Amino acid sequence: MTRRWSMRIVWELQDRALTFLELQRECDGMSSSTLILRLRELAEAKLIIHEEDGSYKLTPLGAALPTAFAPLVLWAEQWAETTASVPTHEPDSTA
Repeated sequence: MTRRWSMRIVWELQDRALTFLELQRECDGMSSSTLILRLRELAEAKLIIHEEDGSYKLTPLGAALPTAFAPLVLWAEQWAETTASVPTHEPDSTA
């Protein structure tokens, strides 16, 4: 599943269940149609469930994703720290 917004939805649900409107707000106001489609895809993939109270939450399988991505998150944080302190050099156009 490499669709845009899918991992963001999983990320937002990692600590708590959220309603549709809460998810939309947390995902920077993504369009309703996109959110509906992504929620349907994530549910079909058994990564989220739609609760009777209207909220969405991660399944145990979905809850394992943030842990699986932890090494990538750590790398990204280290990369951001390193590149923030290193001046950017333009490639030499004469080469």
